[in-house]
Amino acid sequence: MNVAFDTWVLNARFRNSGITLYALAMLEEFARVSAERPDLWVTAFTGQGGLHDTGSVTEHANFRLKRTPALDEFRMWRLFGLFREAKRASADVIFVPNAQVLPKLSALPVVCTIHDLTPIKTPWQMDRRMTFMLKMFLRFAAKDATRIMTDSEASKKDIVEVYGIDPEKVRVAYLGINRVLFNLDRPDEQRLNSLKQRFQLSRPYLYHHGTVQPRKNLDALIRAHHLLLERHPSLQLDLVLAGPLGWLYEQTVALGKSSGNGRGKVVFTGALSGEELAILLKGSSMGVFPTLYEGFCFPMVESMACGIPTIASNVSCLPEVSGGVLRYFDPMSTEDMADAIEKVLNDTAERGRMVSAGLARAAQFSWRKTAEETLDVLAEAARRR
Repeated sequence: MNVAFDTWVLNARFRNSGITLYALAMLEEFARVSAERPDLWVTAFTGQGGLHDTGSVTEHANFRLKRTPALDEFRMWRLFGLFREAKRASADVIFVPNAQVLPKLSALPVVCTIHDLTPIKTPWQMDRRMTFMLKMFLRFAAKDATRIMTDSEASKKDIVEVYGIDPEKVRVAYLGINRVLFNLDRPDEQRLNSLKQRFQLSRPYLYHHGTVQPRKNLDALIRAHHLLLERHPSLQLDLVLAGPLGWLYEQTVALGKSSGNGRGKVVFTGALSGEELAILLKGSSMGVFPTLYEGFCFPMVESMACGIPTIASNVSCLPEVSGGVLRYFDPMSTEDMADAIEKVLNDTAERGRMVSAGLARAAQFSWRKTAEETLDVLAEAARRR
C-alpha cells in the first residue's frame, strides 16, 4: 500500500495546536512503521518555502518527503494540488489528518480525521467567517471522504448524528501523548524554579493548558478559583493558565487580571514549549479542565500521565477518554467546580486514588497504536478502490 500523507496542517503558524501535534505524531509513526513493513510506502509532501514542519522524520527506502510548491498555496493545494501530487506519487490512498477535504477531483480514496464538531456544537465561540469555513470543510469531509477517523466515541456519535452517515464509515482511534515529556520523571528543579520566577509563582498553583478561547470555559475556572479564596481566608493558591491567546479572549484576560488578591492570582503564560509545559505541569497541585467541548483533550491525559491529581468537566468526551476515573464537575456551575477543587485539595486518600487510576488509564494511550489502527483503515479504503 502506498499512502500519500497531506502535511498542510504542519504549517508553522499552527505549531503547538492539537491538530498539528496529532499530524506530526502520525507522520513520525508512519515513518517508523513503514521502515518495518516492506508492503507499506509513504510519501509525505513538504513545501518549497520552508513553512511546513516535518519534525524529526528522515527519509528511507519506504518513506520519502516530496517537495512541492503547490503546498505553499492553500487554495491551489486544496483544489487540485494534493490530488495531482498523490497521483504522481502512485498513491493508493490519501491520508488527510484534519477535516480539510474538498469534493474530490480524483478517483483516489481519501481518509481524513475529523477531531470534533466544534463549529457545529459551539458556533458562538468563533467569528462568523471562521465558523462558516470550518462548517463547509466538515460537511465536505463527512460526505466525500471514503473513511473518517475520529478521536473518541463521543465525536463519532456527533458526526453520525449531524451528517446522517453510516456509522461504519467513521472509525475511532484514541490518540497518544509525548511520553518523553509527560511522565513520572521529576522535573528539573532549576528549570522549574526558573519558570516560577519568570511567572512570579511563590504559592501552590492549579494548572490548565489550552488556547485561551471561549470553549475552554476559563471564565468559570477563574470565578471558581476566586470563590475558593473567598471561602477560605487562609488559602494560598494561584491559578496558572498556560497556552497562547487565541480568539475572543479579551473578557477572560480582563477577568483574570481583576480576580487575583494577595493570596492568589491568575497567571497567563502565553505560548510555551512542550518541555516548559511539562515542567510547569509537574510542579502543580492539580490539573483542572473545565472545557465545554473536546474531541480528545490532550492536556487532561498529559496531566494524568504525570501523576497529577486531575479533575474535569462531566461533558463531551472527557469522562470517556479519562475512563471515568477522575472527579468530574458541571462546567456550567462555578460552585460545583469550586467544590470539586476543594474536595481533592483536602482529601489525601482521594488524591492518591485519582493519581493511581489516572496513571493506569493514561498508559493505555499510544501513538503507535493510533497509527496502526489508522493504517488498517487506510488499507481498507485502498481496497475499495
